[in-house]
Amino acid sequence: MKLLTPEFGLLLWTALAFVIVLYILAKFAWKPILKSLKERETGIADSLATAEKVKAEMAQLQSENEALLAKAREERAQLLKEARDTKDRIIAEAKEQAKTEANKIVADAQAAIQQQKMAALTDVKNQVGNLVIEVAEKVLRRELANKGEQENYIKQLATEVKLN
Repeated sequence: MKLLTPEFGLLLWTALAFVIVLYILAKFAWKPILKSLKERETGIADSLATAEKVKAEMAQLQSENEALLAKAREERAQLLKEARDTKDRIIAEAKEQAKTEANKIVADAQAAIQQQKMAALTDVKNQVGNLVIEVAEKVLRRELANKGEQENYIKQLATEVKLN
């Protein structure tokens, strides 16, 4: 049981060693330890504040990015709509121009056909007129072979002219 009950001298020297070590630690070690703990605490607090600030900035940047993406999507949709409208307009103009050209070609063709028809009719009329004149000439030569018949025919024509 002697181990459990230490002697007074041992207690005194142990307490004295403890107080000396405590004084040395308080004088030289605790201030730097407390200072480094305070610096570490300040550093951690600053890091947390910076992290919160960065987190807030990231949230703001993310919302700005989303707004930019929405705006870009909107602009893309507008550009696509304008492109579709331009395409439709160009196609409509091309169709209209093609229709106008086709109508012009048809009108020109009809005019050419009409002109050729009139030329053919004029040619036929001229040929018929020439044939009629030739036939009339042959008939008149035959009928008016003598002078008496010519005079009778002239009198007949004179009376017909007066009647008309």
